[in-house]
Parts: sequence; structure tokens; C-alpha cells
Amino acid sequence: MNMPLDTLGDVPNEALLTLFANGDREAALALTARLTPIVMAHAYRMLGNRDEAEDVAQDAMMRLWKIAGEWRQGEAQVTTWLYRVVANLATDRLRKRKRGGPALEDVPEPEDDALGPAETLEARQRQEALQGALAELPDRQRQAVVLRHIEGLGNSEIAAIMEISTEAVESLTARGKRALAAILDGRREELGYGHG
Repeated sequence: MNMPLDTLGDVPNEALLTLFANGDREAALALTARLTPIVMAHAYRMLGNRDEAEDVAQDAMMRLWKIAGEWRQGEAQVTTWLYRVVANLATDRLRKRKRGGPALEDVPEPEDDALGPAETLEARQRQEALQGALAELPDRQRQAVVLRHIEGLGNSEIAAIMEISTEAVESLTARGKRALAAILDGRREELGYGHG
């Protein structure tokens, strides 16, 4: 099956994965272009380190390609499976880091060329503050908050990814939000949120 990438936009991820398993190179390219930014963003939010996030994203995509031939349609969404794999890989790295890895403050932030220097600085400060606050949360709270409030997933999908109940997701996200608010509360003015 040879189709230009733009004609695959309406093809669900699961169908593309099946096409890839059957040797369709275009399906693999389309799926890579569609999922890699999602996987990379989630890994970065979990780890706060671009290099580690790239490693995790690459590892997660390689795992997806390896299981493509065994994928069972209708059991799970590809994105749910990938979020779970990224979360597990990131959690493993965080555990290793706690045993003696690089400090979060040594992590460079990605550049945003669309903003002016002042806006870029403020955006970077806000991103660093958020990443620092996320790093203070327990692993499960951080994962739930990132999936809910940064990745924008629904509670049922998060529950499937984390293999917990939706009530547990609600509890983790609520506690995580309260903890983030408490951590960031003293920095409102510094981060440009002083009025309002």
C-alpha cells in the first residue's frame, strides 16, 4: 500500500500499526510523524530532560514497532499503550536518577523562536518553575497531573494508562494540583502572575 502521507490523516493509529506490521513503509512514516511528538512531549514532562526524553521516546517507538505484529485491534488505543510505556520508562529513569543522576537545574530548556526575548525569558521561567514543581510531586501524582492537565487526557484513559480506577486518578490529580499550587504560590509575582 503506497499512499502519500497526507492521505493517511484520517486513518486511525491502530489501522496504521496493522499496515506497518504488514510491511507498509508509508504507514510507519505516518505513524512516526503523528506519534513521536506526543511521545516526546510526554517523556519530557515526566523527566524534565530533553536528552533523556529523546531516549525514552525512541525506546517507546521501538517497542511499538516490535509488538506491531501482535497488536490486537479493539483492546487498547495505540496512544494509551504508548503513554503507559513512556510512563514506565520515565519512572525507571527517575528511580535511577534518585540513586545518583543529573540535577534538574542542569537541564537545558528548549528554545522558542516565536517569542521576543522578554516573552521567551518569562515563558522559560514559567516552564522551569512548572517543571521544578512537577519534579517535587510523588511519581504517581506527577504522572496523573501531566496526563490530565498537560497532555489533556480524560480520566478513563489515564486510568487505563496507570492501571488504576478513575476515582484514584481524580484523587491523584486533585492532590497534585493542590501541591503544585502550594509550591508555586510564593512565585506568582516573579512569574508574572502577580495581578489577578
